[in-house]
Amino acid sequence: MVVLWFTDKFNLQIKIMKRLVFEGLIIILLFFGTWFALNQIDWIKIFKVQKVTDTTEQKLGELFWDFFKKSEDEISDKNVIEPVSEIVAYISKANKINRDKIKVHVLNNDNINAFALPGGHLIIYTGLISKCDNEGELSGVICHEIAHIELNHVMKKLITEIGLSVLISITTGSGGADVIKEAVKLLSSTAFDRSLEKEADIKAVDYLIEAKLNPEPFAAFLFKHSDNENEAANYWSWISTHPDSKERSEYILDYSKDKLTEFKLILTPKQWGSLKAASAVTE
Repeated sequence: MVVLWFTDKFNLQIKIMKRLVFEGLIIILLFFGTWFALNQIDWIKIFKVQKVTDTTEQKLGELFWDFFKKSEDEISDKNVIEPVSEIVAYISKANKINRDKIKVHVLNNDNINAFALPGGHLIIYTGLISKCDNEGELSGVICHEIAHIELNHVMKKLITEIGLSVLISITTGSGGADVIKEAVKLLSSTAFDRSLEKEADIKAVDYLIEAKLNPEPFAAFLFKHSDNENEAANYWSWISTHPDSKERSEYILDYSKDKLTEFKLILTPKQWGSLKAASAVTE
């Protein structure tokens, strides 16, 4: 009788364990099944979030650009505007990017910087142009910023750092000038996160290769300042907001090797010389 009692108790425990395992498996399957099902639903379409963010982005772009237009000096010299526009147009055409979507503004500022605003606004400071040793370095930086625009990094950053509700409040006039100023500062003086920067770097190389432009100058632009990044942070805004420049230059070269051997130039030597000279004068 004792043996039977222990046998029954053991069998009962086995049944309980089997039931617990079975119920655990059911819970796991339900969790992953629900997760999978939710991921198949286009929540953005359902809640029309994309439409809201697209409208918000355009309005934010206008507000932010208006901020710069009032506080900075936009360049109108054709020796600056025409070559820069030609570079952007060439890259856009080669990569089937809507050129009209990219709104280029060159500002008279000796800060070595370039950055993207919502709505496709691309800001380039004359200080950056004057510090580029060749057309390829400038083209690489431009491709990097266009990549941020095309990959929607600008709005992702703003939504993450500030929040969609606050951004919408800015466009409705209830956000306040201080909020606008803080958002503008966020885009012009702080980096995207590491993954987004690398994604923009790789996309920039793709743009350059597709346009038959040499990506090596872009890598060189990063590498030649990497040894003095702490010192450069005081005046090289573009470098200081894009950390790990040496590492980035290395993976850019590694990614681009053997992809193309024949490269072109967009500008004539005369155009590049005029661009450099005109940019230097504005410092």
